[in-house]
Amino acid sequence: MAKSVQQVEQVTIRFAGDSGDGMQLTGSRFTSETAAFGNDLSTLPDFPAEIRAPAGSLPGVSGFQIHFADHDILTPGDQPDVLVAMNPAALKTNLKDLRAGGTLIVNRDAFSEKNLQKAGYAASPLEDGSLDDYKVHAIPLTSKTTLDYIEEKFGKRPELVEANSRAFRTGVNYGETSEDFVVSYEVKPAKMVPGLYRQITGNQALSLGLVAASVQSKLPLYLGAYPITPASAILEELARYKQFGVRTFQAEDEIAASGAALGASFGGALGVCTSAGPGVVLKAETVGLGVMLELPLLVIDVQRAGPSTGMPTKPEQADLLMVLFGRNSESPVPVLAASTPGGCFGMAIEAVRIALKYRTPVYLLSDAYLANGSEPWLIPDAAKLPDLTVEFATGPNAGDQFLPYLRDPETLARPWAIPGTPGLEHRIGGLEKQDVTGNVSYDPDNHDAMVRLRAQKVAGIAADIPALEVDDPSGDARLLVLGWGGTYGPIAAAARRVRKQGRSVAHAHLHYLNPFPRNTGEVLSRYERVLVPEMNLGQLLKLIRAEFLVDAVGYNRVRGVPFRPSELADAIEAML
Repeated sequence: MAKSVQQVEQVTIRFAGDSGDGMQLTGSRFTSETAAFGNDLSTLPDFPAEIRAPAGSLPGVSGFQIHFADHDILTPGDQPDVLVAMNPAALKTNLKDLRAGGTLIVNRDAFSEKNLQKAGYAASPLEDGSLDDYKVHAIPLTSKTTLDYIEEKFGKRPELVEANSRAFRTGVNYGETSEDFVVSYEVKPAKMVPGLYRQITGNQALSLGLVAASVQSKLPLYLGAYPITPASAILEELARYKQFGVRTFQAEDEIAASGAALGASFGGALGVCTSAGPGVVLKAETVGLGVMLELPLLVIDVQRAGPSTGMPTKPEQADLLMVLFGRNSESPVPVLAASTPGGCFGMAIEAVRIALKYRTPVYLLSDAYLANGSEPWLIPDAAKLPDLTVEFATGPNAGDQFLPYLRDPETLARPWAIPGTPGLEHRIGGLEKQDVTGNVSYDPDNHDAMVRLRAQKVAGIAADIPALEVDDPSGDARLLVLGWGGTYGPIAAAARRVRKQGRSVAHAHLHYLNPFPRNTGEVLSRYERVLVPEMNLGQLLKLIRAEFLVDAVGYNRVRGVPFRPSELADAIEAML
């Protein structure tokens, strides 16, 4: 019987099963094939922190959600249209998210009495009628892969290639001939800007951005890092680029990693360290030293749910106040935030630009959602990347003297002198510096002046960053939704939904959190109401209310999962 083909604009699928049973691999392969078909897509890997949680247990369920469409999309989707559950535990933990009337594909081979008991089922849900509201397909699921991948994976073992290929073809034939699936669904390719695309995660984009910044600045990249979820993939990725002069150092602890990176900057390299919240806490003293030395240092914080160890694999954006104020004394540093997986590339380059130009430590914030999520990424033209070339001090800058804190009148940055350069010897360390000379000083007036100079240098960066852009198609919106970081996709998608209902809403998204874009106050003053959604208890909200005296309202959830566009659309509607 020939099957009918039904075209749909978008589909959200979630694969769920035991951690270690290949759910992330299955999702990754599905993502690659979807990208090859030309669909726009967004993914959300969701897995436990344990390397191998107890098989069949509820805490051990690993999931991978992919949203793909024939048009531009912004998020991994709200409720899945299709849930693939490989065992009873996966079904129990994920069924609540499946939309009413959705398609449920379950691996009936795994619904044994033992597995049902582990998941807390008194009777099999495949037989007790509890799944009657869904389109249920209980089938024996085995390998979900592709012939090309099989050849690549097992190429050296022809017998394995043959066996896996035969199993794969059997599965394909079953899907095409089985009367369990009477309709095939087709999602047309999305209309995208012409160019060469690749699938990319946020951590991959950060890594490539750092390599590009190294090339554009003509500085060797030195990464000092201690393995920590969800930032470890950056260390692993950068270790592959030795041909670009990249040096990676896996330190014994977080303090050593940041100290080595700052030392590399002192020696004339591009010093970078990566971590997550628990590790960033330990880097505060080194960042303070970088503020005093006025040397470039990039600290990438891939935020995760906390405090303490918290939920290592789950996203959160609750490190904002820490990176802004979590150091002793007056020690201001620029803070930037990426908003999409692909956008991490450009933000890495921009963070390096600011660090090098202004001779300052810089924090760049990502999160576990951006780090592990993927999307199609238009590969940029390398010839159009910004020139980040640095001019080192080569000789005296005041007659026959070298004054290490004689500042550039525009940026207030001090000279960068590589150790060992004849005639440029100068003191270094964490003690307060005398203005211009860099000598140790305990003079009260000098200390006051230096504190203000360092603050003025960072504040002045506002003149060198883009103005805050506002998405307000109608121009008559009375409500502004202000976000930052990884909430961009859900907020933008929610705004689209509300506008489709004929309502007006504006959206602005901050990528620069210290200093704020110079027009931020003017933008906020144009709207009667301001809504600030955050995956924390209102950290940006506090800053906005204090800095601009705006009676903004927060929408705050800290559940370890990204916002859903539907919940944000409801919050927006409630304020209109």
